[in-house]
Amino acid sequence: MKQFLSFITKEFHHIFRDVRTMIILLIIPVILIILFGYAISTEIKSSPIAILDYSRDNVTRRLAEQLQASEYFKLYRTAGSYEEVETLFRQDKIRLAVIFPAQLAGAGEPSIQILADAANPNEATSLIQYATAIISTSDIAVSSLGAEVRQPGIVPAVNLLYNPQMKGAYNFVPGVMGLILMLVCALMTSVGIVKEKETGAMEVLLVSPLKPVYIILAKATPYLLLSMANIAAILLLSRFLLNVPVAGNLILLVSISILYALVALCLGLFISTIANTQQAAMLLSGMVLMLPVILLSGMVFPVENMPWILRVFSNIVPAKWYIIAVKNVMIKGLGMAFIWKEAGIMLFMILFLIAVSAKRFKTRL
Repeated sequence: MKQFLSFITKEFHHIFRDVRTMIILLIIPVILIILFGYAISTEIKSSPIAILDYSRDNVTRRLAEQLQASEYFKLYRTAGSYEEVETLFRQDKIRLAVIFPAQLAGAGEPSIQILADAANPNEATSLIQYATAIISTSDIAVSSLGAEVRQPGIVPAVNLLYNPQMKGAYNFVPGVMGLILMLVCALMTSVGIVKEKETGAMEVLLVSPLKPVYIILAKATPYLLLSMANIAAILLLSRFLLNVPVAGNLILLVSISILYALVALCLGLFISTIANTQQAAMLLSGMVLMLPVILLSGMVFPVENMPWILRVFSNIVPAKWYIIAVKNVMIKGLGMAFIWKEAGIMLFMILFLIAVSAKRFKTRL
């Protein structure tokens, strides 16, 4: 029994002196509880909306106040024209717009128009239900032939932008593209380089005539090419099997995908400078990269509904910016003028990760 306890004590010593193991055993579960507890939520709150009021009378002002008072909506701007509403949708500033006509129609007749961004059909469905419920249950005096009468049950007319058929594929295709690129580029690159270090082959390669930077590029290039093949397959299947069209410029879509793949490759290179074993590289890639892509990128759950600390943290998740850019180009048909911010952020991530990885690579080898 004493020998058995001695072995247990020895194992505890091995665990406690390995910082990475301690992080995996104690810190990662806490992070997972926080992420799954706060990030996974189907309830939508404080969604940005715009209101366009052509009548500007007491009735429409009261309806607008009821919408603003709801916890589900947050007024982003009172628009001055329909063109301004379209611009706000293209810039991804709002998720919903409510348009009041110059004269409200009678009870049961659609008069108020609701526009929703259906690029994310689940979110659009929830927002439409919230807005319709608020408007249709309002019992407000409506002017009729010079007299005010009570006309409850105003029925709004709903228009769905970018995805009128509410297909779920319009939402998950960009997310799958981001997940696959991160999986192939980051995970496989980090594991491949760490494998060379673990087996001692990296030292043999470093004494070859090639410079270290060319060795790393030679190992990363195949994964980049494979990623592009995966993107081509996804786009073809999306177009001809799922009937998801590429509304924007195909070259721009491929270019932004290459930029994101380079970010993932740089993340894989950075992980390879931290991990000493393939198992550690796989754990870091899976826990540090895969979970944020699924939970904090907007792929499944809207980022706007998360606590502010998670919203801030989501800004360092490359997949968030890539998914926004892909939706703008692929689903909304927008050009470079509307995705320059996302492209600039990913370019900055590439330069930053290359600088940090190069410094650590030279230090460790």
